[in-house]
Amino acid sequence: MSGAEPAEDGDLRCPWGLSTEDYLVYHDTEWGKPVHGDDALFERLCLEAFQSGLSWLTILRRREGFRRAFAGFSISAVAEFTDADKERLLADAGIIRNRAKIDATLANAEVLAGWAPGDLDALVWSYAPDPAARPAPRTTADVPAVTPESTALAKDLKKRSIRFVGPTTAYALMQACGLVDDHLADCVARGR
Repeated sequence: MSGAEPAEDGDLRCPWGLSTEDYLVYHDTEWGKPVHGDDALFERLCLEAFQSGLSWLTILRRREGFRRAFAGFSISAVAEFTDADKERLLADAGIIRNRAKIDATLANAEVLAGWAPGDLDALVWSYAPDPAARPAPRTTADVPAVTPESTALAKDLKKRSIRFVGPTTAYALMQACGLVDDHLADCVARGR
């Protein structure tokens, strides 16, 4: 149950952001900042799914490899991937070579390619809770892993044939993409 802790610069930050330089940069510059755009949200959705069961640091350090392997997470490009592309992905040491996660990413791109531009953005952001209704977490124990909104988002995505996104993955997406601000109350990055 730790609260915000001082970094080397003296500013208080969420404790998880202090464990490595990669985390510190991600914490300070990306995590919790609003992300919009179908391709950008598709990338985050895919990376959160690949992270399932692993450390986020593992994904963060391979993100450029994922971007190269998955055509910059362009939905239209990934939707056109063939069986040869799937075999290439399964052999690519720059990503997580999990067949189920790769299959889900390709299937999700095919589904999303049939949506109108902006539909994924609109759907994801429709589940953003009212920030005034959520008190700022004071400690890491105050940060949930699942919320009613993430459960509803996961259920809605599943209903629309999007795979490999449960309530926990949906909540991680919401945190990473700024739908919620789970920086601790005393964290310098809160509200940025």
